[in-house]
Amino acid sequence: MVVILKQNFTLEQMEEAVRSMEAGGVKVMVSRGSETTILGAEGDASRLDEEFLSQLPGVERVMRVSEPFKKANRKFHPDDSVIEIGPGVRVGGQKLAVIAGPCSVESQEQITGVARDVKTAGASALRGGAYKPRTSPYAFQGMGTKGIDFLMEAREATGLPIVTELMSADQLPLFEECVDVIQIGARNMQNFDLLKKVGRTSKPILLKRGLSSTIEEWIMSAEYILAGGNPNVILCERGIRTFETYTRNTLDLSAVLAVKQMCHLPVVVDPSHACGKAWMVERMSLAAIAAGADGLIVEVHNDPKNALCDGAQSITPAQFGDLMGKVGTIAACVGRSV
Repeated sequence: MVVILKQNFTLEQMEEAVRSMEAGGVKVMVSRGSETTILGAEGDASRLDEEFLSQLPGVERVMRVSEPFKKANRKFHPDDSVIEIGPGVRVGGQKLAVIAGPCSVESQEQITGVARDVKTAGASALRGGAYKPRTSPYAFQGMGTKGIDFLMEAREATGLPIVTELMSADQLPLFEECVDVIQIGARNMQNFDLLKKVGRTSKPILLKRGLSSTIEEWIMSAEYILAGGNPNVILCERGIRTFETYTRNTLDLSAVLAVKQMCHLPVVVDPSHACGKAWMVERMSLAAIAAGADGLIVEVHNDPKNALCDGAQSITPAQFGDLMGKVGTIAACVGRSV
């Protein structure tokens, strides 16, 4: 249940409404938007008297919320959330965020070189995998802590915030100390113990949609993090598994619109993992911006043919530079900037 206050409510009226809700056995979350203040009931709201609450002074109306997610719900939080991932770098709002870099960190020279190239082209942040979840146990698993060290050196050289994937709760202390944005990958989207752990940190979390997850399941995973006390969640659509085998996954751009309708969290799109083909990345990136995404996460490698991981879907720094010019053009058409 949510109680929507009138625009001219007084502090005393709000406190009275809060007390009345708490008397019904719920906790009350106060959400102050640019035009609306909302009191959200957390817990079992079945005992709350909707008619009584609607007649309190200062109350505009009362609404029952049918969705199972509360903190992520736009009814609780009508304004779009904007997440700061580094000094002056935000995801959400009018300006688009573009995160770029290789699938995996391979050397200090490689990651720093790519970081310099993508920053020159206009990237907001640097991505790079230090720990890699691979289908085969014999595939390259990443450089581990050495990869984190190299990412930190690239950040020192360029000033770009770094984004990398967390595989295990055991690694969390290292990530809290060294990483700007913690990525929870598609395979871990419903690792609820891990979600609870990152919910207790204040680091921004980039939550990728699971391979076969519904939109509601994806938002419910974000709810785990929000419920733990961490409001800094960014959603990432990276394609879902369907019957189609031509592409690596099926990029669901309709999910961007659906999530924006249901939820206040920012949404970025990963066209690289979605398509699995470098030649598709540009057009799918532009389509994502046109669909209303708050940004992109793109795989960029200095030598895709010899990449240790996902070279087939990686574009070169030169191609990324061309892409950024076109992203700026499309962004202007939908009232955004880069």
